[in-house]
Amino acid sequence: MTTQTTFTDRAPVSAATPHWRDELTETVRLALPIALTQLGQIAMMTTDLALLGRLGEHVVAASALAHMMLFAAFVLGMGLVSAVAPLAAQAFGARKPRMVRRALRVGLWAATMLGIPLSFVQLFGHDILLALGQSDTAATLAARYLDGLAWSLIPAWWFIALRGFMGAVNKPEPGLWITLAAIPINALLAYTLIYGHFGMPELDVLGAGLATTIVNIGMCAAAIWVCYAQRPFRKFRVMGRFWRADWPLLRRLVIIGAPIAGMFALEYGVFAGAGLLMGWIGTTALAAHQIALTIASIMFMVPFGISIAATVRVGHAVGRRDSAGTRRAGFTAIGLGIAFMTTMTIVVMLTRDYLPILFLGTITPDKVPTATLAASLLVVGASFFIADGVQTVAAGALRGLSDTRIPLVFSAICFWMIGFTACYGLGFWLGFGEFGIWSGLSLSVLIYAALLVLRFHLLTKRGYLPDVPAAA
Repeated sequence: MTTQTTFTDRAPVSAATPHWRDELTETVRLALPIALTQLGQIAMMTTDLALLGRLGEHVVAASALAHMMLFAAFVLGMGLVSAVAPLAAQAFGARKPRMVRRALRVGLWAATMLGIPLSFVQLFGHDILLALGQSDTAATLAARYLDGLAWSLIPAWWFIALRGFMGAVNKPEPGLWITLAAIPINALLAYTLIYGHFGMPELDVLGAGLATTIVNIGMCAAAIWVCYAQRPFRKFRVMGRFWRADWPLLRRLVIIGAPIAGMFALEYGVFAGAGLLMGWIGTTALAAHQIALTIASIMFMVPFGISIAATVRVGHAVGRRDSAGTRRAGFTAIGLGIAFMTTMTIVVMLTRDYLPILFLGTITPDKVPTATLAASLLVVGASFFIADGVQTVAAGALRGLSDTRIPLVFSAICFWMIGFTACYGLGFWLGFGEFGIWSGLSLSVLIYAALLVLRFHLLTKRGYLPDVPAAA
């Protein structure tokens, strides 16, 4: 077929490339737009939090609960569609363009099938939060936010799958441009709907949720158009035969993606569980936790982008059967993640007293305890910021090897058997409160990062390469 013989656009670096600096250059070139895209996504979330923060501390706490509910569902679908990137990257490295398209198609199918029931679950947020021990006031506000947010799941997952396809073929930039365009649109729309300007009704937290959903739908539509109509994506005919069932590859996507979803859920779950523990302590503790965690999440987005680049670079090496290249790609990305997070940890420590002000607006006497506690939590968090960057990049490198089951076991042990137990024990049994909870989080991430790096080292040392499915 001609599609096989002309599949040469921006092919991966040759397996004969001997220099680590060449791998570093390729990784940075791929990771930079992906990382900036991730920062753009978190910028929209941060904008919403900043706008809602001006409605009061109780609204910040309620938004934390709403995001906890939404992300409990979101990470499941994100894990499944994250399998698009390694499948497509391996196919691209092996020069199998039909398999690249099929990987995207089954990712979109999986997102839709999972998204429909999970979107409806969000509408029962009030009852779920009450069952988890939250106050009626906080649960009511959070449920109002979820009424607007619930419908954002499927378009958000589709956008992730489409971005994974773009990155796998070495062209992640359109995802960045779409995200950058969405940031001011989201800010304006959220401002309008929250506060009721420009003739629109004042919808407070519901308006923030609706703005997020509308913007996610727009981003998804833009990504579909780019992949369908623009070069070099259009030659893959990504929407071709979209309705054709592809059960074998869907099964493979689930085999790879379900453990990724499990890892995301376990990791997010322990942070969400920590949020619930903070809610037991009080509203100030929960609001400070949300602010500090948002700052940590902003930092995390860059190594998360590097992890996606690691998945692609390792996947390309797998596709061309380059065992040395898989090891070089993974450890180059891990080193890049360490360098970035070390730098950012220093920056956060120097500015920790000022960062919470960005989320609370003008500091009034009633906001001082929240700002002070958030700054103190950032000091405790410094112990795991670097480890958090390492674990996400190492996990991305392992995904490029289609290795997801053993990391799932690691996450269960580290985040729940060790992490949550330590959070509860240090926070309540030993009486360290908020600081004990964050210390427990630090311990879990440190151990998890060490195990993932060791796993990647052992696999690549013996030259492990997974099979790449044949094109249909």
